[in-house]
Amino acid sequence: MSARDVVIIDGTRTPFAKSGTALKKIHPAELGKVALRELIAKTNLDVSQVDEVIIGNTGNPVDSVNIARVVALNAGILQKTSAYTVHRNCASALESISNGYEKIKSGTMDVVIAGGTENMSQMPTLLPPKIQKTFDELFAAKATAKKLALIWQLFKGDLKQIKAILSGNFRDEYFPVISVMQGLTDPFAGINMGQTAEIIAKEFNISRLEQDEFALKSHQKAVAAIKSGRIKDEIVSFPMPPDFKTTLTEDTGPRDGQTIEALSKLKPFFDKLTGTITAGNSCPITDGAAVLLMMSRERAQSLGYKPLARIRGYAFAGLEPERMGLGPVYSTPVALKRAGLLMKDIGLVELNEAFAAQVIGCMKAFDSNEFAQKKLGLGSKVGTLDPNMVNVNGGAIAIGHPVGATGTRIVVTLMKEMKKRNIQFGLATLCIGGGQGGSIVLEQEA
Repeated sequence: MSARDVVIIDGTRTPFAKSGTALKKIHPAELGKVALRELIAKTNLDVSQVDEVIIGNTGNPVDSVNIARVVALNAGILQKTSAYTVHRNCASALESISNGYEKIKSGTMDVVIAGGTENMSQMPTLLPPKIQKTFDELFAAKATAKKLALIWQLFKGDLKQIKAILSGNFRDEYFPVISVMQGLTDPFAGINMGQTAEIIAKEFNISRLEQDEFALKSHQKAVAAIKSGRIKDEIVSFPMPPDFKTTLTEDTGPRDGQTIEALSKLKPFFDKLTGTITAGNSCPITDGAAVLLMMSRERAQSLGYKPLARIRGYAFAGLEPERMGLGPVYSTPVALKRAGLLMKDIGLVELNEAFAAQVIGCMKAFDSNEFAQKKLGLGSKVGTLDPNMVNVNGGAIAIGHPVGATGTRIVVTLMKEMKKRNIQFGLATLCIGGGQGGSIVLEQEA
């Protein structure tokens, strides 16, 4: 043990809700505020001790461009405490933890709040370039005649948008750009995240049935965790505006009674002719927030805290953007090496379920000597993952994946389950849009 060990005291999250449902009108700063206020209350934290707040977010709202600062002040963090926002696509909230780790480990800081928040329901629809250009000219116009002419141009643009909708030509130059879909398209490879999963499914010969069965198990495990109350200690009740008479207490994504028959009826979404990736074996677009409290061991002891976990090591690594789903296989061996461990030492894993094909592909690659030698430059495979120790309370296919918050959610879920099962070492890992992987290794505190 060392005084500069980085330990996690506790963590909380809001319920996760499918985009367009229960949390659709809640500002992401409000989601983060509720999660952080609960964490402060739960840990009886003296906020004057907090050195910094770091929050992950990808759909940066224009009225809260540094959303970490807004979350912090609204939650009661003192004005003197600095705060900043980080963005690493799907691993933004894991990036917040890694930033906090480095600052504490170096001795720069002792107490950091890290987390992430995302409301994907509120990601905007953008004006097409031609319509935007007309608006820009309208705002700059001085003469009435010029303004009228530009207004007429906007009216014609509206008509063309209607025509595009009726014809199904959503690539029309007058059609609005849906930002969340644009954001899920890789600018380097030119394909969306679902198409990257199709590549993995084909290269690893992962069948549609195999994917649907994985998705079914994700729902079954998540539903069981909710019904048993097993994950209740990680979720805060969210008071629902405007009258706050009702509260959201559970994730809305897990489907009780989900069947393989229902999943098998869904049509491929990204490759309609030969594809196997459907809405059912993919994670849903989701809203939610998660936060955790990190300290140096020295400060935790002086304040009388008993941490849940110690961070043994973390890593990020890159790979081909078109195979981004395999990112965990690249980042995990680096994180394990930094932690001084092997995969066989890991007793519990949270591997984010962007797509069933992606998780199955990772498990196959982890267990492949050929993949390790050709792709990772290793002498032998990273190690076998026992399916019974992966995402034991369900994963993002059921729970959802609010992009800027998931990295913290999987760490909170992992450390709490490690405590319940008395597991010494755990791994939280996820793929990252753009062709990266992120991994963090935890050790349970006795």
